[in-house]
Amino acid sequence: MGESEKNRLIAWNLELQAAHQRLHRALRLARESLEAGDTASARADLLLYCKGFCAALDGHHVREDVGLFPELSARHPSLRPTIAKLQQDHEMIAMLLGRLDRTITSDATPSELTMHLDGLSAIMESHFQYEERELLGVLSTLNLDADPHDLLGPL
Repeated sequence: MGESEKNRLIAWNLELQAAHQRLHRALRLARESLEAGDTASARADLLLYCKGFCAALDGHHVREDVGLFPELSARHPSLRPTIAKLQQDHEMIAMLLGRLDRTITSDATPSELTMHLDGLSAIMESHFQYEERELLGVLSTLNLDADPHDLLGPL
Protein backbone atom coordinates (compact mmCIF):
# COMPACT_ATOMS: atom_id res chain seq x y z
CA MET A 1 0.00 0.00 0.00
CA GLY A 2 1.43 3.37 -1.05
CA GLU A 3 1.67 6.37 1.28
CA SER A 4 -1.12 8.27 -0.48
CA GLU A 5 -3.40 5.21 -0.27
CA LYS A 6 -2.61 4.83 3.45
CA ASN A 7 -3.28 8.55 4.04
CA ARG A 8 -6.63 8.25 2.26
CA LEU A 9 -7.59 5.28 4.42
CA ILE A 10 -6.91 7.04 7.70
CA ALA A 11 -8.37 10.38 6.64
CA TRP A 12 -11.96 9.71 7.75
CA ASN A 13 -11.18 9.19 11.41
CA LEU A 14 -8.85 12.21 11.41
CA GLU A 15 -11.46 14.36 9.64
CA LEU A 16 -14.08 13.48 12.24
CA GLN A 17 -11.74 14.30 15.11
CA ALA A 18 -10.72 17.58 13.46
CA ALA A 19 -14.38 18.57 12.99
CA HIS A 20 -15.06 17.87 16.66
CA GLN A 21 -12.02 19.89 17.72
CA ARG A 22 -13.13 22.90 15.66
CA LEU A 23 -16.59 22.75 17.23
CA HIS A 24 -15.05 22.56 20.72
CA ARG A 25 -12.99 25.69 19.97
CA ALA A 26 -16.06 27.57 18.74
CA LEU A 27 -17.99 26.70 21.90
CA ARG A 28 -15.02 27.73 24.05
CA LEU A 29 -14.91 31.13 22.28
CA ALA A 30 -18.62 31.63 22.95
CA ARG A 31 -18.17 30.79 26.63
CA GLU A 32 -15.13 33.09 26.97
CA SER A 33 -17.10 35.90 25.39
CA LEU A 34 -19.86 35.49 27.95
CA GLU A 35 -17.41 35.39 30.85
CA ALA A 36 -15.31 38.35 29.67
CA GLY A 37 -17.63 41.30 29.34
CA ASP A 38 -20.73 43.11 30.31
CA THR A 39 -24.05 41.58 29.35
CA ALA A 40 -24.60 43.72 26.24
CA SER A 41 -21.13 42.98 24.85
CA ALA A 42 -21.36 39.34 25.79
CA ARG A 43 -24.76 39.03 24.08
CA ALA A 44 -23.38 40.64 20.89
CA ASP A 45 -20.37 38.31 20.94
CA LEU A 46 -22.59 35.31 21.62
CA LEU A 47 -24.79 36.24 18.68
CA LEU A 48 -21.72 36.26 16.46
CA TYR A 49 -20.01 33.18 17.84
CA CYS A 50 -23.08 31.08 18.50
CA LYS A 51 -24.76 31.76 15.17
CA GLY A 52 -21.64 30.46 13.45
CA PHE A 53 -21.19 27.65 15.96
CA CYS A 54 -24.85 26.61 15.80
CA ALA A 55 -24.80 26.59 12.01
CA ALA A 56 -21.55 24.61 11.95
CA LEU A 57 -22.70 22.02 14.50
CA ASP A 58 -26.08 21.61 12.84
CA GLY A 59 -24.45 21.36 9.39
CA HIS A 60 -22.00 18.75 10.67
CA HIS A 61 -24.81 16.60 12.05
CA VAL A 62 -27.02 16.97 8.98
CA ARG A 63 -24.12 15.91 6.73
CA GLU A 64 -23.43 12.89 8.96
CA ASP A 65 -27.12 11.92 8.91
CA VAL A 66 -27.52 12.13 5.13
CA GLY A 67 -24.00 11.28 3.98
CA LEU A 68 -21.75 9.40 6.35
CA PHE A 69 -24.26 7.35 8.33
CA PRO A 70 -26.02 5.78 5.32
CA GLU A 71 -22.59 4.73 3.98
CA LEU A 72 -21.62 3.22 7.32
CA SER A 73 -24.99 1.48 7.72
CA ALA A 74 -24.68 -0.10 4.29
CA ARG A 75 -21.09 -1.22 4.81
CA HIS A 76 -21.36 -2.16 8.51
CA PRO A 77 -24.93 -3.25 9.39
CA SER A 78 -23.82 -4.04 12.95
CA LEU A 79 -23.39 -0.27 13.48
CA ARG A 80 -27.06 0.51 12.86
CA PRO A 81 -28.01 0.65 16.59
CA THR A 82 -25.04 2.95 17.24
CA ILE A 83 -26.00 5.17 14.31
CA ALA A 84 -29.60 5.33 15.55
CA LYS A 85 -28.32 6.52 18.96
CA LEU A 86 -26.11 9.13 17.30
CA GLN A 87 -29.03 10.39 15.21
CA GLN A 88 -31.15 10.63 18.36
CA ASP A 89 -28.37 12.74 19.89
CA HIS A 90 -28.39 14.94 16.78
CA GLU A 91 -32.11 15.63 17.30
CA MET A 92 -31.55 16.52 20.96
CA ILE A 93 -28.62 18.79 20.11
CA ALA A 94 -30.70 20.53 17.41
CA MET A 95 -33.38 21.21 20.03
CA LEU A 96 -30.77 22.61 22.44
CA LEU A 97 -29.32 24.79 19.68
CA GLY A 98 -32.79 26.21 19.04
CA ARG A 99 -33.23 26.99 22.72
CA LEU A 100 -29.81 28.63 22.87
CA ASP A 101 -30.66 30.76 19.85
CA ARG A 102 -33.93 31.91 21.43
CA THR A 103 -32.17 32.62 24.73
CA ILE A 104 -29.48 34.75 23.08
CA THR A 105 -32.07 36.95 21.39
CA SER A 106 -34.19 37.30 24.54
CA ASP A 107 -33.59 39.30 27.70
CA ALA A 108 -31.94 36.30 29.36
CA THR A 109 -29.43 36.93 32.11
CA PRO A 110 -25.79 35.90 31.78
CA SER A 111 -26.44 33.02 34.17
CA GLU A 112 -29.28 31.77 31.93
CA LEU A 113 -27.02 32.00 28.89
CA THR A 114 -24.31 30.12 30.77
CA MET A 115 -26.80 27.43 31.76
CA HIS A 116 -27.71 26.89 28.10
CA LEU A 117 -24.05 26.76 27.05
CA ASP A 118 -23.33 24.29 29.86
CA GLY A 119 -26.18 22.01 28.80
CA LEU A 120 -25.15 22.11 25.16
CA SER A 121 -21.52 21.56 26.07
CA ALA A 122 -22.35 18.51 28.20
CA ILE A 123 -24.43 16.72 25.56
CA MET A 124 -22.00 17.69 22.81
CA GLU A 125 -19.05 16.31 24.77
CA SER A 126 -20.87 13.07 25.56
CA HIS A 127 -21.98 12.72 21.94
CA PHE A 128 -18.50 13.35 20.51
CA GLN A 129 -16.87 10.90 22.93
CA TYR A 130 -19.41 8.19 22.12
CA GLU A 131 -19.19 8.81 18.38
CA GLU A 132 -15.40 8.68 18.40
CA ARG A 133 -15.30 5.61 20.64
CA GLU A 134 -17.76 3.73 18.42
CA LEU A 135 -16.76 4.94 14.93
CA LEU A 136 -13.07 5.89 14.78
CA GLY A 137 -11.92 2.30 14.33
CA VAL A 138 -14.31 1.77 11.43
CA LEU A 139 -13.52 5.17 9.95
CA SER A 140 -9.78 4.45 10.06
CA THR A 141 -10.33 1.68 7.51
CA LEU A 142 -13.17 3.23 5.51
CA ASN A 143 -12.33 3.08 1.83
CA LEU A 144 -14.64 5.72 0.47
CA ASP A 145 -14.00 8.17 -2.34
CA ALA A 146 -15.91 11.24 -1.22
CA ASP A 147 -15.22 14.80 -0.21
CA PRO A 148 -15.05 15.00 3.61
CA HIS A 149 -17.19 18.16 3.47
CA ASP A 150 -19.97 16.16 1.85
CA LEU A 151 -20.04 13.66 4.71
CA LEU A 152 -18.97 15.77 7.71
CA GLY A 153 -20.02 19.30 6.81
CA PRO A 154 -17.96 22.34 5.82
CA LEU A 155 -16.08 22.84 9.06
